[in-house]
Amino acid sequence: MKTVNEKLEQWAVKKIETEFPDDVCLLLDHKTLRLDKDRDSGKVGLESYVPHTTRANGLARTFIIDGIGYDLFPQTWERLEKMADVDHYNLTCLDDAVVVWARSEADRQRFESLQAKLRANLKNPALMAERAHKWVNTAAELFADMLFDERARIVRQNAGYICDILAVAIAYTNGTFFHHGQTGQLEELRKMSAVPHDFIDVYEQIVFENDLEAQKKLCRRLLCVVKDHLKSLTSGGQSHKRDVAELASWYHELSYTWRRISHFCEIGDAATAYLWGCMLQEELGFILVVRWP
Repeated sequence: MKTVNEKLEQWAVKKIETEFPDDVCLLLDHKTLRLDKDRDSGKVGLESYVPHTTRANGLARTFIIDGIGYDLFPQTWERLEKMADVDHYNLTCLDDAVVVWARSEADRQRFESLQAKLRANLKNPALMAERAHKWVNTAAELFADMLFDERARIVRQNAGYICDILAVAIAYTNGTFFHHGQTGQLEELRKMSAVPHDFIDVYEQIVFENDLEAQKKLCRRLLCVVKDHLKSLTSGGQSHKRDVAELASWYHELSYTWRRISHFCEIGDAATAYLWGCMLQEELGFILVVRWP
């Protein structure tokens, strides 16, 4: 006897071939986002399709059978290409997908080439570190949003997203991603070889923390842990040629800023001295970290 999922696949293929033969490129299936109890039972089908024309929007469906929700939704080539470039959250929708039906062999090969590109990119440490930095920046923006918010629902929501996004960044530095999305992240992190010492512990503390201000502080700590982790990866293997003349030229250019700061300190204009000091600090950070590490 056929399972519900097998019947649905048969229905979807027939629907495409009879009503959308020139409008759909691929019908895809993937199981990694299903619950463990549903993954091999044949009860749940998380299927998507790649449209060729806008008419394919008529194929999209959401429905419930025996209390279980089903979704047949479009995945554009553009979205899949972003996944191949490790520039999208749901990499599993490309890497773990299986082609159920293809309009042509060319469509199938195009999809498989994107899978191959993603797998190659996962093995590129420099690219993965760059992508990890992007997620850290996103987490920092979420942290900034939650910092002055007193609404529990917003603080807790952003705290959860920060845990998730920073976990993705850590996975990227290990050349992988979470094939099951948000499910079982801590277990997967424990299997990875390069995870910051405090990361899992702080992640768990954030989940169980009831006090909003304490949760905010923990999120800041988690951000710092990941930033330090990325900094150690990007600076550890680099070799820099130090040029004393370059440092001298930089001082020549900024020497008047030192004079400004000294002057405003002498006349007691603390606010102006402070602002010029901030500008000088930024320049010092650039020369010492980027050009003179």
